[in-house]
Amino acid sequence: MGAVVLGRLTEVPRPRLVGWAILVGALAALSYAANLSSGKPPSDVLYQWSTAAAALVQYGIILAIVLALARGIAPATLGLRRPDSWGKAAGWILAALAAIWVLGAILNIFLKAGEEQGLVPDGWDSSRAAPFVANFVVVAMVAPFVEELTYRGLGYAAVRDGYGATAAIIVTAIAFGLAHGLVVALPVLAIFGAILAWLRFKTDSLYPSIILHGVFNGAALIAAVST
Repeated sequence: MGAVVLGRLTEVPRPRLVGWAILVGALAALSYAANLSSGKPPSDVLYQWSTAAAALVQYGIILAIVLALARGIAPATLGLRRPDSWGKAAGWILAALAAIWVLGAILNIFLKAGEEQGLVPDGWDSSRAAPFVANFVVVAMVAPFVEELTYRGLGYAAVRDGYGATAAIIVTAIAFGLAHGLVVALPVLAIFGAILAWLRFKTDSLYPSIILHGVFNGAALIAAVST
């Protein structure tokens, strides 16, 4: 067991790491099974209320499991603390965002990763604005919070406390990529995860990673419906 401060663990106990590994392994297996059985989703998937509802249920379950695994662990250990300097954090966020866009653009020339996932709509449909907004909230706000708490929060802290920061960046990046259940896009997603984990390391806070993740997802959706 880790040291305790006011009843809160400042290190993540090894059994929590095992629990996290089981969780992300199950998420990856379910994602690959779903993608292999159902194939590419319809192009208007983000214009459907059912998509937002199903995603909220899924993220609610994941969040409940993560919170159960993190029970008793100090919030700061999970990265739920303000960065020492928001000014520096903003600079790192911008640098990380630029790196993601540049590397993503280069890799997309060869991999066409966005086409494999198939979530981004082909254009704007004003008649279905309400369900799109609901899905936008899920993609740009709910998903970044839950996924960052899962991978760069609990996962990063658990691996870091056992094996160091470098291992935490690599392991959580691969786990994040695999959890999406994609093959062609796996390198892009893993790099994205590594940059988010690096940002967590540089700022010692989860909030910049959540912001970066949300901005990236939101910008991608806005760009898709604006063209």
